[in-house]
Formats: sequence, structure tokens, C-alpha cells
Amino acid sequence: MKPHVPKQSPQTLTAFLRQRFKPLLERIALGLARLGVTPNAVTLAGLAGNILAAFWLAQGRITWAGWLLLVIWPLDALDGALARLRGSPSPFGGVLDSVTDRYAELLVWGGLLVYYLSRADPISVILIYLAAGGSLMVSYTKARGEAQGFRVEGGLLTRVERFLVLVPCLILNRPLIAIWAIALLANFTALQRLWLIFRQSSMPAQPGRPTLPKE
Repeated sequence: MKPHVPKQSPQTLTAFLRQRFKPLLERIALGLARLGVTPNAVTLAGLAGNILAAFWLAQGRITWAGWLLLVIWPLDALDGALARLRGSPSPFGGVLDSVTDRYAELLVWGGLLVYYLSRADPISVILIYLAAGGSLMVSYTKARGEAQGFRVEGGLLTRVERFLVLVPCLILNRPLIAIWAIALLANFTALQRLWLIFRQSSMPAQPGRPTLPKE
């Protein structure tokens, strides 16, 4: 009997965009490196932009916040390109990037939450809670699964897809469309990744893959 060989996962949108824009990002990163800019400084600049966007959202300046998020989006990939170019990708830098990504999303949802609280719109407030929770669980499921040695890639609404849903809706001043979509599909994606992990755990144990500890 032939050994089971898992099918190769299709290329994700995140991987496609990174490959597509890699030459451009590397040129920009080279210019920043010559100026002495560090990857962590780029990461924190992106977080600062999200803080301002959240402030504008809380004030109801939805379209302005959408354009700002669109402008600062490349910083999310630029810090990694800069770290690789400098030849010094540090473990702390990777952790900082991941943590600031989570805070950035929470800030945006927090800004929207304040806005809809001021409008006394309980349905939208609940949807924002679900969207924020689902967004975090998509990332957590991947991190937890990979920590146990599973391959957790793709999903219907990863961070890039959430951005592509949210930002155009903000620019068009139609945030509720994005809130509804992400509230439903982000949680679906978290469960989708959990199912992927379950399927892998049901396969015969492979060398080098640890078993799940009991908790």
C-alpha cells in the first residue's frame, strides 16, 4: 500500500500578494535601510497609523479612516522585507509584529465600537464584538495549531481578506456591510481551521509531529 501523501494546499491570497509585490517591497526596504530605519520602527509606525484610524472611526470619520488604513497597509509587509534585507530577523521582531497586528485589528474594531455605541445601535455593537472575536480566533487557531506541529494554512477569511472586505467598505462609508461579513465569515474561518487541525490529528502519527498534550 502506498503511503498517504497529503495534497498540496493551493496558494493563499497572502502568499500570492507577497510574491507579486516582493520586488517593489524590496526596493522600498532597501531605501529605508540606507536611511537607517529599523524593522521595529516600521512596525510601530503601522500601529500608530491604526491608532489614528481608530480615533477617526470613533468620531464617525469613516471614509478618512478607510483611506488611512489603505495607505499604511504596505507597512505590514514592509517590516518583514526590511528585516530580511538587513539579515537580522530577530525572534522579538517577529513576536512584536504579530502582537501589533492583533492590537491594530482590535483598535479598528474598538473605534467602530465607540462610534456605534454613540449611535445607540446594539445590533451593530454585538456584530462588532463577534467580528473582533472571530478575527482574533482565526489567528489564534493558526498559532496554536502550528505550535503543535500541524500545518494550518489558508481559510476563507484570513487577515488579508478581512482587510480587503473592511477597507473598501470604510472608504465607501458602508461599514455595516463589512461588519456583517466579517462577523460571520471570520468565525467560520476559525472553525474551518479547527476542522483542518482535527483532520490532521486523525491521520497516522508522522515522525517529528508532536502529539497534543492533555489540558
